[in-house]
Parts: sequence; structure tokens; C-alpha cells
Amino acid sequence: MDSTASGTPTIQFHNIVEQPISLIPPLQTFQCQKRQCFGDSTPGEFPLAANPYIALHVLTGCDLEPQDIAKLEASCLVTCSFFRQPANFTPDTELSITELAALDMCHKRAIFKPMTLEERELLKQRCGGSWKLVLRFLLAGEACTRRERSQAIAGPGHSIAVTSNGTVFSFGSNSSGQLGHGTLEEEWRPRPIRSLQGIRIIQAAAGAGRTMLISDSGRVYAFGKDSFGEVEYGNQGTKLVSTPQLVESLKDIFVVQAAIGNFFTAVLSREGRVYTFSWGSDMKLGHQTDQNDIQPHLLSGPLENIPVVQIAAGYCYLLVLACEPSGMSVYSVGCGLGGKLGHGSRTDEKHPRLIEQFQTLKLQPMVVAAGAWHAAVVGKDGRVCTWGWGRYGCLGHGNEECESTPKVVESLSNVKAVHVATGDYTTFIVSDGGDVYSFGCGESSSLGHSTGADGQANRRTNVLKPELVTSLKEVNERVVQISLTNSIYWNAHTFALTDSGKLYAFGAGDKGQLGIELVANQTERDSPGKVDLDLN
Repeated sequence: MDSTASGTPTIQFHNIVEQPISLIPPLQTFQCQKRQCFGDSTPGEFPLAANPYIALHVLTGCDLEPQDIAKLEASCLVTCSFFRQPANFTPDTELSITELAALDMCHKRAIFKPMTLEERELLKQRCGGSWKLVLRFLLAGEACTRRERSQAIAGPGHSIAVTSNGTVFSFGSNSSGQLGHGTLEEEWRPRPIRSLQGIRIIQAAAGAGRTMLISDSGRVYAFGKDSFGEVEYGNQGTKLVSTPQLVESLKDIFVVQAAIGNFFTAVLSREGRVYTFSWGSDMKLGHQTDQNDIQPHLLSGPLENIPVVQIAAGYCYLLVLACEPSGMSVYSVGCGLGGKLGHGSRTDEKHPRLIEQFQTLKLQPMVVAAGAWHAAVVGKDGRVCTWGWGRYGCLGHGNEECESTPKVVESLSNVKAVHVATGDYTTFIVSDGGDVYSFGCGESSSLGHSTGADGQANRRTNVLKPELVTSLKEVNERVVQISLTNSIYWNAHTFALTDSGKLYAFGAGDKGQLGIELVANQTERDSPGKVDLDLN
């Protein structure tokens, strides 16, 4: 039935002239005066047809790793030039979209924000001339030192804990004022250092009778013994300092890490330079000082022009993790006894020397640890290497032999490690899943093995190969950091920090360094106990 027959009104159609429809306006070439991809400002509009705002915003927001950005740029050598051609953003109109993304992500890093334009450019050139390399340098430093995150330090007889917001607690032995409370009295419970109120601490170091703290503004505060280079049971400094004091000789250096070894102290600057204090008159670190020297000396040699992301101090030697354009590398300097410098010999080194064995092993170092007489490294692929004096099985190779070059711990082949900590003949490994393995000297119950596989007590037994610390597994928390005493004179204690901010302690506690009250006549704890402190 048609419309006429049904009585339905007839619909009138009009002729519409066909015209081409353009959904995309003609491309215009102009310079972008503003890009709002970082900071607190409200994001602007992203006219993709005119400029690649959206691509930059996505790259920045995804927090890609520097190597991923580089791969993206490299892939365009075959497919297109979009990610490697100048993006035409002012004021750096020649930077590619990937370089801009890396720069924007650098702006998110706390130690980069306060830098002047000149300081940033100098850092860029020092890192190899690329913002992607600068980003890799910044991220590597944050990852291996827990900079600006909660951390616990098991010092010789005393302990330091730093919360995620930069508040500092101290407890344990206080014979030199190393707790920073203005007294010489021991503390058996964590106590905040009141004089630091309003100062945010991002990193801490503890030595025998001495503590050093680094603020987010690069300032260094020290207390306890006033010498940078005395041996643990050597002469006291001229006085004891019982409250945090600014280290005046470092006020012109923006410091991000400190490491206290025997006979010397080392600090790392924001730009990746290493400075040392007091090594003695025989030029063990390439410069001549005495133990009361309070002036920092730039570590001379090849590292003067290579940015460093981490330092680790042991008994009379220093390990340095460097960030070179070709990849990460490890240098060592100082006393070579036991082969702990990793060069295939036991000779001393007065200047930093590259440990070449990692290239042979095809291992990219990501974290270094310097024990009293042995050392360890975690690679990017999760492998663990140890070397040095193998007494008590601290190298994890199933024997007590020395290794003068880094050797992979084969019994950890099914474990992907992300963190390592070393002490006096003791080693701890943390896996990517938060499990903890330990091996070496079982003195003071510091390994955490309260019972063996057969269920029998073995808390003081030496362990020649890595064993899972089941007592930490039972707390049902993911461990992210282990710290243990690195001293040849003090009984060791150990901290395990979880991702939820809980802190567990075990080992020697005769001075209150565990932060846990022990029962009558006890001097140590063989299983992890929870410290009454929330570091998050």
C-alpha cells in the first residue's frame, strides 16, 4: 500500500548539492609556546593534527624506562621519523618527542627540580648529552639507595630509621652521642630526633659511634664522633657531638648519599661526583690526608668525568656504581686484601679501577654492596655476583674459598634478585617477590635461620649456600630492604623493611639496637620481631 492510498501526507524531499567534507583542517606549521605535561598546572588542549601534544603527554604519563624510550626512538629508524625528528616545542625546538618526554620525567625527580638551567645542562653533558641518559642516571640512583623512601640502617651497635616523609628515629648504643638526642644515654625504643623537626631527611648512614643524615636540600648533618676517618676503636675525635650539626665543609656540595667505612667517609653529589674524607698519609684514595681532615677531596682518576649513582664503603675500600653511556659499571679502590676489589689480585688500588669481569659475564650491575671483607652485586637480569674473602661461606658458593673476581652465585639461578646487603662475612638477598635469602656467618643469630630444614635449632650455624629465611616468610609481608651491621668489632643485627612500612629486627640486641625489649638475660633475638614503628 502506497502513501496516497493510506491517506498519509506526502514527505517532500529537497535536493542537496554534494560537497566535499573535510574532517581535518589544513596542517599549520607553528611553534608551541606552552606544553603542560608536568607540574601542577591544568593540562591544555592537544591539537594532534597541529603538534604531537598527545604523544608527549602519553609518553610522559606512562613513566617509561629510559631504555624503552630509546627503543621507541630506534624503531622509527625503520618505520618513520616521528619520534626522532625535532618536535618544534619552544624553547628547545630541536629536541625530539622522546627527548622531551625524558626531560619531562626528569622534572618529576626531587633532586632535579631545584637545579638551575645551567646545572641541568652540565648534568646532561656529564651523562652523555641526552636527557634519556640523565633520566637513567636519576632513576638508577633512586633504585639502589632508596633515596626519598623509607629505610632502616643497622649500624654498629645503634640504629637509624627514616620514614617516607623524612622523619628520623634512632635507638641503641649512644656512648658517643650517635643517636642525636643531646645525651649519651642508650635508647631501647625508637625515638624521633626532635632537633630535625622541619628538615626532611632522604638518606642515612651509620658507622661506629657516628651518624650522617642527608636532607632533601643536599645538606649533610653529622653527630657522634667528630672525626671522618678514625678506626672503630681508635682515638676519639677532639669532642663528641650529641645533636645533628651541619657539616660546613660540604655546604657548597649538593649531597645525595653518604657511606661510612673504616678510616674514611665518602659522599656522593647530585651530579654524580664522589668526595672522600680522611684515608691517611699513604694516599690510599689518591690524596694525602690525616684522620682529622674535615675537607672533602674529589676522588681522582677515571670517575672524575663519569657520573656515579651509588657508593658502598667496606673495611678500607670503596665500591662505586657508575652510569656510563654504554651501560652501568663498577669501580673499586683501596685495600685489596682477600681479593675484595675484584680485579683478580690482592693488591691495593690508589685510584678507582674498572672491574672488568662483569663484561665477561655479560652482567649489567644495578646494585652494589661492600661488606667488611667481601662484596656483592645484583645484575639487571637478577643474577647475583660475590667476591672477596669467603670465610664462613659468605660468598654463597658452598665453600669458604676466596674469589678475587666476581663470580655468579649459581644456587640462586632460579631467583631474580633485586636487592643485596652485606656485613661482616654475611650476605642477604631480596628477590623480586619479596623473599629473603641469607648465607655466611651465623654468629649473633643475624642470619635469621632460627631452625634448619630438619626442624632443629641452628641459629648460630654458618651457612655456605643461600637459604630462604623462612622466619621472614612467615610474617606474610613483602620485604623490600635488608640492612645489617657492617662491622668487624660489633655483634651484628639485621633489619627487614616491608613494602607496607613495617620493620622487623633480629640478631644482637644488647644495646637496644633492635628497638625491641628483650626478656631477662637475653642479648639477642633469633627470629624477627616487629619494631613498634610505621615507616610509611
